[in-house]
Amino acid sequence: MRLAQVNIARMRAGPDSPIMAGFMAVVDPVYRIAEGSPGFVWRLRGAGGHMPTCREAHEWLIVNISVWDSYEALHQFVYRSRHGGLGRRRAESFLPTPQPSTALWWVADDHRPGLDESRAKLTILRREGPSPRAFSRRRRFELDGTPSRRR
Repeated sequence: MRLAQVNIARMRAGPDSPIMAGFMAVVDPVYRIAEGSPGFVWRLRGAGGHMPTCREAHEWLIVNISVWDSYEALHQFVYRSRHGGLGRRRAESFLPTPQPSTALWWVADDHRPGLDESRAKLTILRREGPSPRAFSRRRRFELDGTPSRRR
């Protein structure tokens, strides 16, 4: 089994807007860091192999879906690589997003979650709270469904 994750962010403007230029300039380099990180398995790609975006109602969303060998590998990339700096500058490019904006869940080794499945996991987490079906970075579950004691 592997760990899938989805996170969604509401962009301040469309991907071609000058407001988003700084963020868009670093997206592909950060994705290359992710793809070269130990434990990285796969990520959903948008048009042209780039970052997946979608327009919903009157707003632009970035939907990041990836699969990792373990939570530790995901954590290392998110908090200990250049990606961490993007998180600290989030307000420059993104509007507040309904929370939680990230969901985690276990998938079969060869499974690659799509947009519908991933958004459904985020909905489960928002409605029901953390469970073995969908959990958060702070309240995780092991493969056997027991709460993780690791922090």
